[in-house]
Amino acid sequence: MSLRWLPNAISFFRIALIAPVVLFIGSGRYMEALILFVVAGLSDGLDGLLARRFDWHTRLGALLDPIADKFLTAATFLTLAYTGQIPVWLAAVVVVRDLVIIGGATAYNYLIAPVEGEPTLISKINTALEILFVVTVLSQAAFGWPGATTVTVLGAGVLVTVVVSGFDYVLAWSQRARSARRDDGGVDASGIEE
Repeated sequence: MSLRWLPNAISFFRIALIAPVVLFIGSGRYMEALILFVVAGLSDGLDGLLARRFDWHTRLGALLDPIADKFLTAATFLTLAYTGQIPVWLAAVVVVRDLVIIGGATAYNYLIAPVEGEPTLISKINTALEILFVVTVLSQAAFGWPGATTVTVLGAGVLVTVVVSGFDYVLAWSQRARSARRDDGGVDASGIEE
């Protein structure tokens, strides 16, 4: 019996954890939110590991995994900002970057060619820093540890990698779109020759 479906099931599980994480943060139950967020973060590594190790790659999984990550981080950052645990502007920067990436990927998918999930190194670093930052903020809210300096340094790292990875995605996908249009012999996405 093949377990090829398992990485996708783990991604769906991660999406299912979003609501309880948000509810726990909103009600000030930071320890419970921390536990569920750590489980969600570990599930992100697990589904990728299983897909690579056993070659259980699917088109759905290539799209579902980053969407699950973006929904989880966006919802968590917005809720932490709403409860005053992090600055609103930092949550806004994280969410705007994700919206730009999702919007660009959707447009590329419908206008040019199917999108393959290909996270860049800076994007992977950004995701890791976002997860570590949320864990640190929730840990500080639940236990008073680590200190504010650690949270500030990680927040600065998140900001830098959000901006750099956002620009990296926009530039890379713009170049890819221009290249695809040239390869199609000057026919634009509407099918009208230029």
